[in-house]
Amino acid sequence: MSITKVGLVGLGLMGGSLSIALKKLPKTYYFLGLDHNTKHCNQALELGLVDEVVSSLEMLKECDIIFLSIPVDGIISVAQNLGTLPPQCTVIDLGSTKEKISASIPSEIRQNFVTAHPMTGTEKFGPHAAIDNLYKDKVVVLCDLEKSGKHQVEVAKSLFDAIGMQIVCMDAAEHDRHAAFISHMPHALSYALANSVMQQEASKSIIALAGGGFKDMSRIAKSSPKMWEDIFRQNKTNVLKAIHSFQAELKKCEKMVENEDWSALNEWMSDANKLHDIL
Repeated sequence: MSITKVGLVGLGLMGGSLSIALKKLPKTYYFLGLDHNTKHCNQALELGLVDEVVSSLEMLKECDIIFLSIPVDGIISVAQNLGTLPPQCTVIDLGSTKEKISASIPSEIRQNFVTAHPMTGTEKFGPHAAIDNLYKDKVVVLCDLEKSGKHQVEVAKSLFDAIGMQIVCMDAAEHDRHAAFISHMPHALSYALANSVMQQEASKSIIALAGGGFKDMSRIAKSSPKMWEDIFRQNKTNVLKAIHSFQAELKKCEKMVENEDWSALNEWMSDANKLHDIL
């Protein structure tokens, strides 16, 4: 049986969980890992997420597939430092933004790349955050496929399908507009909620009174600040539009409460209830 060599750049939640998912498939994979964090490299080896740790991008070029599961600024840096790749090599980035990444890939290796965004994750990071079934039954968005090679598209679609993901294809700019509302802006709100509460409430009061709703809404404020700083930077224009839209809705709520317009407030909240008819 042939062995597929897989390179994982970034050995945290996304890369580690991908290794777990692929190991469950009938195919035989050999995983090479690369991470700037030595501790993460050692943990990934101990957990069996990778078979070998390498020290440079050059050493990954023998891989059939390379996954970039690192912060989005790092993805651009790696893409621009890979150099020449074998024609059959498939590089798949898992970044949460797509337009700048897609546009930043050098033209001579653009056909090697498939830009993807698995719509999944947790607020945890590092190799110990890797979990089984992180990707199963989740959506993965593949962008700008017309810029990718036919072989690379087939490899990516086959792999994501094999680990149980639902594939959606769209333009990278369209993805970033949608992701700003569905993913990026909610993270900004969670950080804002956490900061506003901590500035007003004593820690003992927070512990005593925080129920499930608050915990659900503030959970993603535990996400990596470095990772989300990069995402907000790359998708700045769309994130600002999403935040302004939210501020307008919050202002409506403020005015209705201030004016004691309870009927209008009830109707406004009922309209919001309709979201869960879609989800």
